[in-house]
Amino acid sequence: MPDMAESDVHASLAALPALVNGNAALLRRGRFLTTTFLVQVDEAQYLIRVTEGRIAAVERGPFLMRPWSFAVRAAADVWRRFWEPVPAPGYHDLFAMKKAGVAQVEGDLVPLMAHLRYVTDVLAAPRGARPAGGGEASGRGGVAGTGAPSGSGTPEDLPAPLEPIVGRYLRLTLDGRPHRVYFEEAGQGIPLVCLHTAGADGRQFHHLMNDGAVTRHYRVLAFDMPWHGKSLPPEGWQEQEYRLTTAGYVDLILTFCRAAGLQRPVVLGCSIGGKIVLELARLHPERFRALIGLESAAYQAPWYDDTGWLHRPDVHGGEVCGALMSGLIAPQSPAETRWDTLWGYMQGGPGVFKGDLHFYRVDGDFRDRVGEIDTSRCPLYLLTGEYDFSCTPGDTRWTAERIPGARLTIMREIGHFPMSENPAQFRGYILPVLDEIRQKAR
Repeated sequence: MPDMAESDVHASLAALPALVNGNAALLRRGRFLTTTFLVQVDEAQYLIRVTEGRIAAVERGPFLMRPWSFAVRAAADVWRRFWEPVPAPGYHDLFAMKKAGVAQVEGDLVPLMAHLRYVTDVLAAPRGARPAGGGEASGRGGVAGTGAPSGSGTPEDLPAPLEPIVGRYLRLTLDGRPHRVYFEEAGQGIPLVCLHTAGADGRQFHHLMNDGAVTRHYRVLAFDMPWHGKSLPPEGWQEQEYRLTTAGYVDLILTFCRAAGLQRPVVLGCSIGGKIVLELARLHPERFRALIGLESAAYQAPWYDDTGWLHRPDVHGGEVCGALMSGLIAPQSPAETRWDTLWGYMQGGPGVFKGDLHFYRVDGDFRDRVGEIDTSRCPLYLLTGEYDFSCTPGDTRWTAERIPGARLTIMREIGHFPMSENPAQFRGYILPVLDEIRQKAR
């Protein structure tokens, strides 16, 4: 598709009142916001005046004073790429562009972060107003050599109205304190333990548990980490601040597997779960049949202020967590599974996501030790979505290059939450991995 003409960039901003004020869902999302913010395109400046979620006016500058709360600045070409019907990786989200250094965000960020989902949807509104051309957009941003997955599509053997997933509690002692850890399971065969992302819970793996192609050969188990989902914090939690550590996470996984009587299970983890499999591979390879890291890397550079916005009284924790994670989902992911994924984030306990990021950002920096992993003792598979700008394909590739024998796959049209954001696309990547592990286990 040809680039938008420069006049179209400016016309898109001028069209915001019509695009936003006729969108009932967007107006409902922004109904508590009244502010003025600035959008800069090259040297041109625009004031976007918002009154209770409605775009009251779009004014073109220059402006000698600073009558705005916050500003978003980028070149015209960046805005053109952002407004493509299906943007390329790195141009699909405001924070993706900020991390890449092609957009700047400044000023009083409280109204932005408190209403982030609304503001990002307003800025992306011109994207939906532009027709896609000739099917071309669906192939945008592919990673060389990845190709389209085989076996993608609707899971086989869809269950009856009564799903096969069963949930139970397991009593564990962790760090000397009793815990009740909730887990769900489905299927039979090789144990497959699934580790959810930071701030979320085991519901992210329901699609795997409902997929007959998986559960015919694997007993899929997913637990909610303490403080997450249906796993309550330990007694006395109100007197402490939750912080996940590498040692505590490893102990949780080993203790769960031992208490559940699992013999050499496969572990599949995503995000923080994908990161911890690296340490499992280094320290305890003999305990596992195989390890699968989704969105896994030895280190990921921060892309926003991890500690500043996730637990404070003037910004709703669930709203900001959901809004931030929305940008990590690929634009091709279906609306239903996108919003299912975000709902889990909107329900997290106060400070829990922030506490998980202590492991993700600080305690879990494994750059100095991933070279010690011996994949001859336990196979290691690393799969990362091309739209993930938290754990980027480059982050995972850097890690894989330092682990001889690690299997690397970059997944097209997938972001940070493969198993929940686009399960049909993901199964085309994960089924061959699970089949290979099963064949080697015979």
